[in-house]
Amino acid sequence: MTDDALADHLEQNRRFWDDEAAAWHGPLARDHWAQVEPSWGLWATPETRVRVLPDRIDGMRTVELGCGTAYVSAWLARAGAHPVGVDLSEKQLATARAMQAEFGMDFPLVLGNAEKVPYEDDTFDLAISEYGASLWCDPYRWIPEAARLLVPGGRLVFMRYSPLYALCASSGGQTSTTLSRGQFGLNRLHLGNRVEFVLPHGEMFRLLRDCGFVVEDLIEIQAPRSARDYAEVSADWARQWPSEEIWKARLAG
Repeated sequence: MTDDALADHLEQNRRFWDDEAAAWHGPLARDHWAQVEPSWGLWATPETRVRVLPDRIDGMRTVELGCGTAYVSAWLARAGAHPVGVDLSEKQLATARAMQAEFGMDFPLVLGNAEKVPYEDDTFDLAISEYGASLWCDPYRWIPEAARLLVPGGRLVFMRYSPLYALCASSGGQTSTTLSRGQFGLNRLHLGNRVEFVLPHGEMFRLLRDCGFVVEDLIEIQAPRSARDYAEVSADWARQWPSEEIWKARLAG
C-alpha cells in the first residue's frame, strides 16, 4: 500500500469526530475537566488505584497525543505541568478551548496529527494518550513519533482497548464471548466509518523496544461491580476479561 493509502485512516477518523463523535463526547467534557482526582477509561479507574502518572508532575513538559477535549492536559496543568494538547478534530479542540475559558486555564492546543507533531526532538518529559493516538493512530507511526518528542528518560503512558476486546469485537464494534477475528495480523480494525488500531501484546512490546522504550508496567483493567454497560462492551464482560489496558514505558538514555 502507498503512504497515502495507509494514511487514509487519519482523514476518515477526523471526519468521524468532526461530523459525529464530537457531538456526543463534547457534553462530557465539563464533568471531566471538573474532576479533582483523575480517573481513566470507560470504567473510571481512579488514579490512586493505577498510578498512571509519574510521581513528580510539577514542572514537566507534557504532550497529550490525540487530546480530544484536553481534560487529561487540564489534570496535568493543575498538578503543575506545562501541557500541550494535539488533536486532529477542530470540533474537539473548540470544546477544549471553551473549557479552558470556563475553568480559567490556558495551555497550547494544536490542530495536528499525532503521527507527525510540529515540535522539535527532545521537547517533552511525558507523552500521554487516553484513547487518543493510542486508538486512532497507526502505532507504527505515533509511537516512534512519541519517542522522537521525548527527552532521554522521558515517560510514555497510554490507555487503549485490550487485544482480547479486539479479538471478540464484531464488525460493528460490540463484544461477545466468541472470537471474531484472528490474532495474527491484528492491527487495524475497520469499523464502518472509522478505523481503530490494536496491536497484540507481543508486537506492542517489540515496537516499544525498537523505539528505545523500556516497558515498566502493563495494567489490565477490570470493570467494577458498580459499572454501567456501554454499547461496545458490557460491564459483565469487562468484569471477566480486560476490555482496556494501560501501558507505562520509559525512553532509555
